[in-house]
Amino acid sequence: MFYRGMPAPFLIMQAAWIAFCAYWIWAARNQKREQKRELPLARLTHVAYMACGFVLLYAEDPRFGVLNRRFLPKREWIAMAGALLTAAGVAFAIWARRHIGKNWSAQVTIRKEHELVRSGPYARIRHPIYTGLLLAVGGTAIAIGEYRAIVALAVIAIGFVVKAKREEAFLATQFGPAFDEHRRQTGFFLPR
Repeated sequence: MFYRGMPAPFLIMQAAWIAFCAYWIWAARNQKREQKRELPLARLTHVAYMACGFVLLYAEDPRFGVLNRRFLPKREWIAMAGALLTAAGVAFAIWARRHIGKNWSAQVTIRKEHELVRSGPYARIRHPIYTGLLLAVGGTAIAIGEYRAIVALAVIAIGFVVKAKREEAFLATQFGPAFDEHRRQTGFFLPR
């Protein structure tokens, strides 16, 4: 296992991802009712990107061949830096998820009485949950230090871009000029 000899980074990363999952499950219990939802095939596409990315990230499989080679040396300080980035990314995603509140959905959805959230992390970034998760996956990729982790980050990033563009189409239809103004004032995954 790639974490042998590095228990602290492993524990930090595992705790961060467990906290993320626990918060997401807890926060999903009380949402507004759906008004409009993406097609099932679109949802399946996103799930496929995420599944492929996380398999590449965590499955140590000799069939990955050259992707199992290291792009970073195996050093505890590098793994710790990656673990801290993972924790920071998860914390940012949780902050953004908490801020969007009852408007959030795992699927691309417009809720009844949906609000265009433009405060907190949404004041500068249109998709801050994805920003936080990409930072967390990037930190995990650094801690792993193998090329498969870089490919995983790319696959997950593509999945988030595809989903975010669908979300923006829904929001533009729902909020019209207000969303256009929000788009001009904010960055996609990074602050403008």
